[in-house]
Amino acid sequence: MSRLGKIPVAVPKGVKIAYQSPNVLTEGPKGKLSLRVPMGISIEVKDDKVLVGRQANSKQNRSDHGTVRAILVNMIEGVTKGHKKELEIQGVGFRAQVSGQKLELNLGFSHPINFDVPAGVKVTTPKPTEIVIEGLDNALVGDQRGLDNALVGNVAAHIRKIKPPEPYKGKGIRYSKEVVRRKQGKAVTK
Repeated sequence: MSRLGKIPVAVPKGVKIAYQSPNVLTEGPKGKLSLRVPMGISIEVKDDKVLVGRQANSKQNRSDHGTVRAILVNMIEGVTKGHKKELEIQGVGFRAQVSGQKLELNLGFSHPINFDVPAGVKVTTPKPTEIVIEGLDNALVGDQRGLDNALVGNVAAHIRKIKPPEPYKGKGIRYSKEVVRRKQGKAVTK
């Protein structure tokens, strides 16, 4: 058995979980999320706990077992507190601002970059050099749910990909508290 997969998921008050094969529906004060459960994984809702099990011991079922439980925990956290990613912009003259559903980035290119903010994700810029991304769904890029328009982590990764931090001066977009390994550059020898 998967060590993480066999731990029951606690459901806090105010959160409703319903399992209608093959989907798990989670509803809380912040909104609703759903997860399509892969074949071979069983979900059982008892009292204030959700139990995740597997029907067979195949390699795919073993890998899905812990993953489904971890995604359920993230979904419950998303509908109660929400998820948040913070990005920092470093570089002289680099800045960001939100106007409507567009994030406008000035990153040293010959033109400003306009990033369309998808529905279900809220992007704010408390300072011109900070970007805060908030939403319910914190799924990873390769998640099996097929939702690619409302993912906090996915939006943060796409924004960072526009101008990742370079190793010599550290200019670019980075996650808050991300450490960028710096290179020395050319050394002058005499």
